[in-house]
Order: sequence, then C-alpha cells, then structure tokens
Amino acid sequence: MALVSEILTKLTLSYGGEREPKCPTVVPVYGFNPEEDAAKIETAIKTKGIDEQKIIEILTKRSCSQRIPINLTLFGALSGSLEHLILGLMKSTAQYDASELKSSMKGLGTDEESLIEMVCSRNKEELMEIKKVYREMFKKELEKDVSGDTSGDFAKLLLALVQAKRDEPSNMVDHEKIDNDARSLYEAGVNRKGTDVSTWISIFSERSVPHLQKVFERYKRYSPYDIKESIRKEVKGDLEKSFLTLVECMENKHLYFASRLNDAMKSKSVKDKVVTRIIVSRCEVDLMKVRTEFKRNFGKSLYQTILEHTKGDYQRALLNLCGGDD
Repeated sequence: MALVSEILTKLTLSYGGEREPKCPTVVPVYGFNPEEDAAKIETAIKTKGIDEQKIIEILTKRSCSQRIPINLTLFGALSGSLEHLILGLMKSTAQYDASELKSSMKGLGTDEESLIEMVCSRNKEELMEIKKVYREMFKKELEKDVSGDTSGDFAKLLLALVQAKRDEPSNMVDHEKIDNDARSLYEAGVNRKGTDVSTWISIFSERSVPHLQKVFERYKRYSPYDIKESIRKEVKGDLEKSFLTLVECMENKHLYFASRLNDAMKSKSVKDKVVTRIIVSRCEVDLMKVRTEFKRNFGKSLYQTILEHTKGDYQRALLNLCGGDD
C-alpha cells in the first residue's frame, strides 16, 4: 500500500496553485530493496573497469525516494556527462535544481541561459522548495546569490520571480483586472517611448498563470503586436529571453522543454548539460508530456533523437530515463 500511495502522490503536482496530473517516465519500482541495490552497485564500482551498465540499470529504474536510501558515494567512480547525470539522480528534484542554480552562478561568469530556464520555468511551489533546500545546502539565500551575479532589470525580474509572490489561481474570473493588466502592459511598453519595465515585472511575476493567459489574449485588443512580438520590440538580451521564457512556459511548459531539448541536440556538438538537466529534473514530473510535444512538433521521437545524437553509457542512461519510444 505504501508503494501505491507514493505513486499516487507522485502523479499529482501543483501548477500555479492548481493540482494537475503528473506524467513521469520514472516511477517507484515494486519490491525495492535498498541494501540489495547498494551491494550490487558497490560490486559494480569495484569491478575492474567499473560496470557502468549495472549502475545505470539500477539507478535509472528507481524513483528519487528509492535512490536516496541507497546512499552511495559515486563521485569519482564515473566521469564526464554520465557522472553528472548519475550524481543528479542521487538528489531530490529540489536539491538538483538548487545545485544547478548554484553551478550556474559559480566562478567567473554566470550561465544566464541555465539561470533563466530554471527560474522562469518553475512554479511558485517549486521555487519555495528550491529556496528552502538552497539555504540548507549552501548556507546562503538564493536571492542574495542571484542579486550578486546579475544586474539591472534582468536581476530585478529574476529576484521578483524567486520571491515567489505569484497569486493563487481563483475560481472567479476577474474581467476588469484582466483588462486593466492588458492595458497596463500596453501602456508601459508599445504605447510609449521607452519601456516601464517595473510595471511588466510586477504583472509577470505576481499574477496567477491562468490570469496571465487571459491577459495575453486580451492584450491583442490594445496592441497591434501580440505579447511575444511586443517583448522582442521593447527589451533585449537576457531580459528579453526571460520574459519570452515566462510566456512560453505559461502557454505550454511541456513544449518549452521539448524545444530546449531539440535545440540542445540540433548540431553535432550536443549540449550535454542542458539535455541532462531537463531529463533528470523532469523524469519524475512531466517528461511523458514533454515526449508527446517533442514528437508532435519535431517529427521524430525524443528517444530516437537521443539515440542519434548521444552514445555509450550516457546514451543508455538517458534512454532509460526517457522511458520508451513514441
């Protein structure tokens, strides 16, 4: 019964305050025995040449809550992209997100692309959990690190999102507020010289997702451009990418992740970090829906694309987490 309860819990999540079904590709395995798994992995590590296939076979077929009790030190036993993936699997989703955020701001230069993806695609509940875990793991506030590594309006937007002040969705549709927000976005941007970015940040970071979806639709009555075209005309650089990511995630988050995966595997040099981060962070959340959008929009399955663009044990691990072909 405990396993059934865990699976049911894992099959729902909150998006913008509403419960929606989860669509994971990795679920808890029946008859789980952490001691047995740990012994098998220990043997695989001690084998001459290391049995990566055995490690992959066990860890990619267990849920996060099952991997954690296995409690093994794998650092140094593996290398490269495979090591990054397997070590990511040994963390909870919030721990993994917190670690990836820390990595994107560590050392010289900030990885703005990763920062934008993670902050702009996570919902209020996820961001609150990430902040809590970040504090526990690094003894620092996420807000402080974000403000120290970014600047200007880009920093203001990220900080507003990280503060997780987004409204909860309401059963009542407030048509007046929808109209006011649509008009405010227009008057703060396209309808004036220069952009009142603070108004945009306030509306984009504080309104509920269902409300903003209606605002973007209403916006077309005021502006000759839709909200994405307006963003491209009004702001540039990382701020533009951030606003566009927010809109794309509000329109269809699964398509956003599918597009990121497609872009990461377009050229000969695969962006392993992007592929790993999305597959690891979404495999127990909604990777099944991401797979569906990938096939629908890019003409081939995510499984086949991974097969074509990656190789070896890293490929095997990704395919296992992908959960099958479409």
